[in-house]
Amino acid sequence: MAQTSHPLIGITSGLAHNPASATVCQIGQAYISAVHQAGGLPVMIPVGVDPCTAGELLSRLDGLLVSGGGDIDPDRFNGVMHPKVDYVSPERDALEISLVTTALTMDKPLLAICRGIQVLNVALGGTLYTHIQDQVENTLKHDWYPKFPRDKIAHTVSLKCESKLDQIYGADEIRVNSLHHQGIAQLGKGLTATAFAPDGLVEGLEVAGAAFAIGVQWHPECLPNDPGTQSLFRAFIDACNQVHLS
Repeated sequence: MAQTSHPLIGITSGLAHNPASATVCQIGQAYISAVHQAGGLPVMIPVGVDPCTAGELLSRLDGLLVSGGGDIDPDRFNGVMHPKVDYVSPERDALEISLVTTALTMDKPLLAICRGIQVLNVALGGTLYTHIQDQVENTLKHDWYPKFPRDKIAHTVSLKCESKLDQIYGADEIRVNSLHHQGIAQLGKGLTATAFAPDGLVEGLEVAGAAFAIGVQWHPECLPNDPGTQSLFRAFIDACNQVHLS
């Protein structure tokens, strides 16, 4: 029986401490499941990989998923430090920024989720609100964690007409979860904002001219039964498959 070949999807990881106080790299199972169900073969990219080897690593992958996690060091974007900034990992910042910029140069499909959309923005020279609640007037509650389920629907998001996100979701407005306390402030070079929360906060970014380079501020992997989520991951894996078969 002939074996089916699947596109290889690198997923960035975060650092955590297990009960024995040993540092470990980890990825949420939801990311792995979403990639697998859409037809991709997920592979973890551990923190600690030399950022200088991003090109070599990406040459062996068909796509890159930048996952959620802790805050980016505000020094990376000349940001205002805030007491709520937490779980900063300079090693992860350096690796993911290198991976993102290299993936865009190579035109490898890129899907950036939550922290990932912020990495995408910072990698291209953009800035972040380090704590939305204290820096944006009349804002919604965006940090629905950790006391609420990760699949709690928090607010609507409007999608820019004829954007890739609009085409993928097939709707001008969707309902999403929200698990972040930081957000996009000034856009990075070459980025277009294509999704917005009701308070005006940017919730989606797309890279002009890229075959597939999309960032979303919500966590679609935690909404596996949502048809729009399924379409998003299928579109990503379809783009990766084009690389795989080329």
